[in-house]
Amino acid sequence: MKYLRLAGQFVVIAALFAAVATFADWPAYRQFPSGSAIVILTFVHGADRKAECRRLTPEEISRLPPNMRRVQDCPRGRRPIYVELDLGGRTTFRESLSPTGIAGDGPSRVYQRFVVPAGKYDIAVRMRDTPRAEGFDHVREGTVTLVPDQTFVIDFRSERGGFVFH
Repeated sequence: MKYLRLAGQFVVIAALFAAVATFADWPAYRQFPSGSAIVILTFVHGADRKAECRRLTPEEISRLPPNMRRVQDCPRGRRPIYVELDLGGRTTFRESLSPTGIAGDGPSRVYQRFVVPAGKYDIAVRMRDTPRAEGFDHVREGTVTLVPDQTFVIDFRSERGGFVFH
């Protein structure tokens, strides 16, 4: 009786193990279609302030409480940034990104993912982060050959001079 119960437990455990092993690799799941690559545009960047700092007059300074006296008044808010991305000669992303934070003083953030067929692409990414109305402050263009299942990342690093392709 004891051996029969142990044999039954072994059969049940083996059946559960076989079911888990089968469903661990089946059905096959792909995050994007076969033969495709992913282009990711992602960065965090803070634009200039909306307005320049202003020097306070002696009268304005004297009206402030002693613990809050300062020489300059600098508004916290930042400007939005404007970003464009061209893939293969057509614009795939174009947006004005607002600054984050309650006071609008944080950096602007972007994360966009594009699934494209593998192949050769002309890539152009442009950003405006100053008050100018036309043109761009940062531009990077290049040609890249994407292979199937490749992830290509476009980042912005001001300390490295602008846009970086990974």
